[in-house]
Amino acid sequence: QSQLVESGGGSVQAGGSLRLSCAASRFIYSPYCMGWFRQAPGKEREGVASVNSAGRTGYADDVKGRFTISKDYAKNTLYLQMNSLKPEDTGMYYCAAVQCYYPSLDRKEYKDWGQGTQVTVSS
Repeated sequence: QSQLVESGGGSVQAGGSLRLSCAASRFIYSPYCMGWFRQAPGKEREGVASVNSAGRTGYADDVKGRFTISKDYAKNTLYLQMNSLKPEDTGMYYCAAVQCYYPSLDRKEYKDWGQGTQVTVSS
Protein backbone atom coordinates (compact mmCIF):
# COMPACT_ATOMS: atom_id res chain seq x y z
CA GLN A 1 0.00 0.00 0.00
CA SER A 2 1.29 3.46 -0.93
CA GLN A 3 1.72 6.12 1.72
CA LEU A 4 0.38 9.53 0.70
CA VAL A 5 0.86 12.73 2.72
CA GLU A 6 -0.84 15.97 1.70
CA SER A 7 0.23 19.48 2.59
CA GLY A 8 -0.30 23.05 1.44
CA GLY A 9 -3.86 23.71 2.53
CA GLY A 10 -4.86 26.91 4.24
CA SER A 11 -7.26 29.84 4.29
CA VAL A 12 -7.42 32.32 1.42
CA GLN A 13 -9.80 34.93 0.11
CA ALA A 14 -11.79 34.39 -3.06
CA GLY A 15 -9.62 34.95 -6.11
CA GLY A 16 -6.51 33.75 -4.33
CA SER A 17 -4.26 30.76 -5.03
CA LEU A 18 -2.92 27.73 -3.21
CA ARG A 19 -0.69 24.85 -4.21
CA LEU A 20 -1.31 21.48 -2.63
CA SER A 21 1.37 18.80 -2.48
CA CYS A 22 1.10 15.05 -2.02
CA ALA A 23 4.28 13.18 -1.16
CA ALA A 24 4.13 9.52 -2.14
CA SER A 25 6.24 6.79 -0.61
CA ARG A 26 6.23 3.00 -0.95
CA PHE A 27 4.59 3.63 -4.33
CA ILE A 28 3.71 0.25 -5.79
CA TYR A 29 1.50 0.92 -8.80
CA SER A 30 2.52 0.69 -12.45
CA PRO A 31 0.84 1.99 -14.48
CA TYR A 32 -0.90 4.30 -12.06
CA CYS A 33 -3.40 7.05 -11.64
CA MET A 34 -3.22 9.70 -8.95
CA GLY A 35 -5.96 12.11 -8.16
CA TRP A 36 -7.13 14.96 -6.01
CA PHE A 37 -10.52 14.76 -4.36
CA ARG A 38 -12.37 17.16 -2.10
CA GLN A 39 -15.11 16.81 0.44
CA ALA A 40 -17.20 19.68 1.74
CA PRO A 41 -19.12 19.31 5.01
CA GLY A 42 -22.26 17.25 4.48
CA LYS A 43 -21.33 16.35 0.92
CA GLU A 44 -19.82 13.34 -0.77
CA ARG A 45 -16.18 13.22 -1.74
CA GLU A 46 -15.80 14.31 -5.36
CA GLY A 47 -13.05 14.08 -7.90
CA VAL A 48 -11.23 17.31 -8.78
CA ALA A 49 -8.31 16.30 -11.00
CA SER A 50 -6.37 13.20 -11.94
CA VAL A 51 -3.25 12.19 -13.86
CA ASN A 52 -1.95 8.87 -15.09
CA SER A 53 1.62 7.64 -15.42
CA ALA A 54 1.69 8.76 -19.07
CA GLY A 55 0.86 12.32 -18.03
CA ARG A 56 -2.71 12.32 -19.27
CA THR A 57 -4.93 14.52 -17.11
CA GLY A 58 -8.61 14.89 -16.33
CA TYR A 59 -10.51 17.64 -14.51
CA ALA A 60 -13.92 18.22 -13.04
CA ASP A 61 -15.86 20.75 -15.09
CA ASP A 62 -16.01 23.34 -12.35
CA VAL A 63 -12.22 23.54 -11.95
CA LYS A 64 -11.15 23.45 -15.60
CA GLY A 65 -9.05 26.47 -16.42
CA ARG A 66 -8.45 27.22 -12.74
CA PHE A 67 -6.72 24.12 -11.34
CA THR A 68 -3.68 22.29 -12.71
CA ILE A 69 -2.52 18.85 -11.64
CA SER A 70 1.12 17.89 -12.10
CA LYS A 71 3.67 15.37 -10.86
CA ASP A 72 7.35 15.66 -10.09
CA TYR A 73 8.63 12.19 -10.91
CA ALA A 74 12.02 12.79 -9.30
CA LYS A 75 10.46 13.84 -6.01
CA ASN A 76 7.54 11.41 -6.27
CA THR A 77 5.23 14.29 -5.43
CA LEU A 78 1.83 15.20 -6.84
CA TYR A 79 0.73 18.83 -6.98
CA LEU A 80 -2.52 20.71 -7.42
CA GLN A 81 -2.14 24.37 -8.35
CA MET A 82 -5.40 26.13 -7.55
CA ASN A 83 -5.99 29.62 -8.93
CA SER A 84 -9.01 31.94 -8.89
CA LEU A 85 -10.34 30.12 -5.84
CA LYS A 86 -14.03 30.40 -5.00
CA PRO A 87 -15.86 29.84 -1.70
CA GLU A 88 -17.38 26.69 -3.18
CA ASP A 89 -13.86 25.23 -3.47
CA THR A 90 -13.78 24.98 0.32
CA GLY A 91 -13.32 21.48 1.68
CA MET A 92 -10.89 18.80 2.76
CA TYR A 93 -8.65 17.85 -0.14
CA TYR A 94 -7.38 14.30 -0.45
CA CYS A 95 -4.73 12.69 -2.58
CA ALA A 96 -5.35 9.16 -3.84
CA ALA A 97 -3.65 6.51 -5.97
CA VAL A 98 -4.51 3.30 -7.79
CA GLN A 99 -3.19 1.09 -10.55
CA CYS A 100 -4.94 2.13 -13.74
CA TYR A 101 -4.44 3.23 -17.36
CA TYR A 102 -6.80 6.18 -17.80
CA PRO A 103 -7.18 9.07 -15.33
CA SER A 104 -10.36 8.74 -13.34
CA LEU A 105 -12.34 11.06 -11.09
CA ASP A 106 -14.37 8.22 -9.58
CA ARG A 107 -13.42 7.93 -5.93
CA LYS A 108 -14.63 4.31 -5.82
CA GLU A 109 -11.81 3.27 -8.12
CA TYR A 110 -9.00 4.51 -5.87
CA LYS A 111 -7.29 2.28 -3.32
CA ASP A 112 -4.83 4.39 -1.33
CA TRP A 113 -5.70 7.68 0.34
CA GLY A 114 -3.94 10.38 2.27
CA GLN A 115 -5.27 12.03 5.43
CA GLY A 116 -6.27 15.24 3.67
CA THR A 117 -5.48 18.93 3.93
CA GLN A 118 -8.08 21.62 4.60
CA VAL A 119 -8.76 24.42 2.12
CA THR A 120 -10.98 27.31 3.18
CA VAL A 121 -11.92 30.08 0.75
CA SER A 122 -13.69 33.12 2.15
CA SER A 123 -15.73 35.60 0.15
